[in-house]
Amino acid sequence: MNQDTLLMFTRNGLGDAPEGLRTAVTVKFLALLRQTGKLPGKIVFYTEGVKLVASGSLVVEHLRALEAAGVELIVCQTCLEYFGLLEQVAVGKVMGMPDVIAAMQSADKVISL
Repeated sequence: MNQDTLLMFTRNGLGDAPEGLRTAVTVKFLALLRQTGKLPGKIVFYTEGVKLVASGSLVVEHLRALEAAGVELIVCQTCLEYFGLLEQVAVGKVMGMPDVIAAMQSADKVISL
């Protein structure tokens, strides 16, 4: 595990492609990330990225496996409230923007996806 690396999901999937492709690429990315053995210390979800941790998301099981492997999943509370998803969080810790900022500032490497 690479404790000093933080991944940020700011979109509901990866890239600027149609939704189905974004989702498919995200599923593949998370599955392969788990297999590398070089996991980030934290993954942050904000803006539309919070949709990835909600019930019904096709990546929830992959995120649960990453969390079980020790990756901290931080989810923006304000963003969840905006999208009406606060009650639908299936994985991760709901935190405020100060926690998101602290996680970003403590990381040696921040990768925005």
